[in-house]
Amino acid sequence: MTAIVAFLRESLSDLQTVRVAELQFWHRDAAHLMAVVLLGSLLVALAVRTVVRRRHGREPLALPAILKWFPRSRLSFVRHGALLPFLAGVPFFVVALADPHTALTRETASYPGRRIALMIDASSSMLAPFRAARLNPKARPETETVFHGSVAAADYFVRLRMKGKYQDLMALVEFGDEAYVITPFTYDYDNILLSISLIGDPTEWRRFPGQGTLVGQAINQGLELFRAFNFEEAAGNVLVIFSDGLDSQVVVDGKDPSELLQTAVQMKIPVYFIRVADEARLGRDNPDKLWRPAVEKTGGRFYAASDERVILRAIDDIDKASVGEISV
Repeated sequence: MTAIVAFLRESLSDLQTVRVAELQFWHRDAAHLMAVVLLGSLLVALAVRTVVRRRHGREPLALPAILKWFPRSRLSFVRHGALLPFLAGVPFFVVALADPHTALTRETASYPGRRIALMIDASSSMLAPFRAARLNPKARPETETVFHGSVAAADYFVRLRMKGKYQDLMALVEFGDEAYVITPFTYDYDNILLSISLIGDPTEWRRFPGQGTLVGQAINQGLELFRAFNFEEAAGNVLVIFSDGLDSQVVVDGKDPSELLQTAVQMKIPVYFIRVADEARLGRDNPDKLWRPAVEKTGGRFYAASDERVILRAIDDIDKASVGEISV
């Protein structure tokens, strides 16, 4: 019974998708001919039956009398019920004989995401203490730092994007005095996660060369990665940077952050800067006042993350702002 019910449900669902106006018939003429033959046969049978009854009058066969007191059943008409399924099936038979068909169409939807470059500051100043209980729950004393908190935040961001339906192209860049491409743009999330875990290893961090900080120059070097893949003219590019914002030189070659990020403005790539540092470490010459307006000109946003709560909120904001598109 379960199989029968499932079959009936599936058949009913299929029938609901059929549009009679869209049906085409391979053997329309044969169905017309068969319908005419059936109708003609019915008329001939009725005519013959009528003529035979008029010729003989009563039936010549005599039967013994049935007891008169036996009442005639009111349900005697039920004996004609067998004819009803036959009549109901005739239209379906004719349609089936005509061999109906309809064009089969299939739509495939893909969900292309964004091209996201993750940049993580690996300078020596990133070793300042920083507690991130949720992002970095297994941290040891030597890994409770701004750098390892940033690495954990990048890992969290990638996993958050993996849960969505959009498929991003992601790249990972580590920088100090210079920017180094760890993983170029790829759809391989596992590769990105592996690269993030590797740069988060304390031993690997000690081997990182040039542990000064030139954020503006590093961002422009990160933007060159988009050019290398011919993405500079494409929509949907995003650059996310994790840094404490403590530049060796906020002004590079006479250019302040607004001038340094002019390339991002021209390429229409929003920059999301998550500045991970305690406010007390920034001193009186807080660089936030220079970075915030420069970043916002790109269409991105600057987050002064003095604790884990702000980092999580920033990642959630970036995830919601970086939706992809649907291609059918």
